Amino acid sequence: MDQPLVAVSTDVKDFENYSWHATPDQYLDAAVTVAGVFPVLVPSFGERLDLDSLLSSVDGVLLTGAKSNVHPSHYGGEASEKNGPYDERRDDTTLPLIRKALEKGVPLLAICRGLQELNAALNGSIAAEIQEREGALDHRAPESPSQDERFAIRHAVKIAPDTCLADILGTGHIEVNSVHRQGIDRLAPNLRAEAVAPDGVVEAVSVAGAKAFAVGVQWHPEYWAHDDEPSNRIFKAFGEAVRNHAAARLIAAE
Repeated sequence: MDQPLVAVSTDVKDFENYSWHATPDQYLDAAVTVAGVFPVLVPSFGERLDLDSLLSSVDGVLLTGAKSNVHPSHYGGEASEKNGPYDERRDDTTLPLIRKALEKGVPLLAICRGLQELNAALNGSIAAEIQEREGALDHRAPESPSQDERFAIRHAVKIAPDTCLADILGTGHIEVNSVHRQGIDRLAPNLRAEAVAPDGVVEAVSVAGAKAFAVGVQWHPEYWAHDDEPSNRIFKAFGEAVRNHAAARLIAAE
């Protein structure tokens, strides 16, 4: 299969008198042109979706970033206006999708909100407004009308040795962008921290003992997937994992 199917999460947005299930272009472009896969948008209809049927038909899952935050009810926190906005229809879709994808060994790449969804789905917790912590970096995007400025490469992260990310990028430091105000608080029991920022914020994770590629990053590799080498390698590694899964499925079906 030259372009195996990959399920992509969607946000629910209200505009033009409609509710839209959508995802930004950059994720789809990186999926098609760098990972070499065929992205399929998954509407955020929660329990109305047969996720088992979906995961028997696709060979990967891509969890996108979003302006909204995971609702605190999913990790024992309290909802507030400051902590929002929320997208509970997305939560009701992505959290069970994550669990089922991991159970079935479907490759998964989680980005920004996606990483936080992965942590919440596996019984971790999320910290809000991390820039207010003493000694913390400001991980929020700079105020600018230019998306290139907002998503500019800004700070280093240190990649831990003997990790999935180290296999892709090597050990040591890489430079990443930063467009978030929440981060991992309590790391889920079966997640491993793969990279951290200078202030200790967990910037990447993998699922310990996963049956397939299962990596989350807090930054946005999709934005510079064509021009930034680490971003490019992450999407290529995901694409390779997806194709391996597709090939294994074909062999099993013979």
